[in-house]
Amino acid sequence: MTRLNVNTARCVALFASELQRSDAPAPGALAGVISQTVRRFGIAGCASRMAQEFGDHPEAAASRMRWIRTLITQTPVPAATRPAEPGGWPPIPGFGPRATQPAAGRGHRAA
Repeated sequence: MTRLNVNTARCVALFASELQRSDAPAPGALAGVISQTVRRFGIAGCASRMAQEFGDHPEAAASRMRWIRTLITQTPVPAATRPAEPGGWPPIPGFGPRATQPAAGRGHRAA
């Protein structure tokens, strides 16, 4: 599976949201819409909904994606998704390799 970058993930989530052009969203409101949509469907669910729309209504879906990409390029990335350090992006919840954690009570001790 291909890893999404932050802007692509934001576009996919907005595409799957109920946001409409007539809503004329303020830039600050987009982060809330994206978060709510990802919590509701997960990033894979958002991508699935987007793929279905491109299959069912390709012209309308292409127009919606152009509008969404314009919104995203005009809206700065929220501080929570900016790189934590130069060259590195924080993980997108629900997407990418899962972090492994040691089982409870089985931590290693330093010798």
